[in-house]
Amino acid sequence: MRQRGGVMYYPQHYFARSKKNKYNAKSVEYDGLKFDSQKEALRYKELDYLLSEGIITDLQRQVKYLLIPAQREPATIGKRGGIKQGKLIEHECSYIADFVYTVVESGETVVEDTKGMRTKDYIIKRKLMLFVYGIRIKEI
Repeated sequence: MRQRGGVMYYPQHYFARSKKNKYNAKSVEYDGLKFDSQKEALRYKELDYLLSEGIITDLQRQVKYLLIPAQREPATIGKRGGIKQGKLIEHECSYIADFVYTVVESGETVVEDTKGMRTKDYIIKRKLMLFVYGIRIKEI
């Protein structure tokens, strides 16, 4: 922030910007909930109907699965005897499912993702979900 001729000038980062999606998906609001894309909102509407009809239960949104925990240096004992956590080397790797629900008839738990674009990161995380949890992601 600086002053020029009695007028205050602020750098651009002082103002909140609306987050633009990398793949031009428009965020949508439905039933008071925000969704990353119109496709995801439409799928929620379908699942909400199935939930009301009793075909599925336990509908959850944005469920996080830890694939690889954070990597840290070994912990040390501090000056006053407490344990000091080691320096973070790598952040955790996690997958956030769009929807998770249970099918009443079969008792099967379904993990769903509404995909417009399959990125390399997503493909790796899909493989890790199968390896770590034995869960196959249903792509819509």
